Amino acid sequence: MTALDYRIYHAINQFVLHHAWLGRGLTVMEAWAVPAIAVATFALWLFARPGADRKWKLASASALAGAAIALLVNQAIGQIWHRQRPFATHPSAHVWGSRSHDPSFPSDHASAAFAIAFAVFLFDRLVGSVFLAAAVLIGVGRVFIGAHYPADILAGALVGFAVALIVVKFARYALLGLVRIAERVTDPLLAPLWRLRAH
Repeated sequence: MTALDYRIYHAINQFVLHHAWLGRGLTVMEAWAVPAIAVATFALWLFARPGADRKWKLASASALAGAAIALLVNQAIGQIWHRQRPFATHPSAHVWGSRSHDPSFPSDHASAAFAIAFAVFLFDRLVGSVFLAAAVLIGVGRVFIGAHYPADILAGALVGFAVALIVVKFARYALLGLVRIAERVTDPLLAPLWRLRAH
């Protein structure tokens, strides 16, 4: 698997090297993609009318909790198996952007993005599909800029899916309690905006 992983990585790396505009463009996208998906996740909270259904609040809370837990899972995996980044193992590899020396497997970017996306998908398939498309772009981008092997992204997606499923299925009531506490602060702030929208 490792040899195949590198062959795919190398082929993509060489392709992007000959199309530098793609590497530069993806570097910019990667710099903003994770903060953007995190902001979009928080924005889901705004979809819930104060005092009404808590679907979007739960989706937002589940997604953010899933991302945090997925990153903790990655830390544990990294302690067991520290896989070097591809550019560290293969110095000839070209990297667009910064060179992180965190463990390569699984990808933190992919784990967090897919945890968010799958959590939202479990609440709403249409909106979740948009988040999943964004997660795929983030994951593919990590390989294209030379930061990760393809298997790192696949593993990150699996971690994200597993964590999202556990959070949504088994931590729903705990998160609902936290949502009820948080909405005591946010609902009074958002209520005037909803009233303006109604007019």
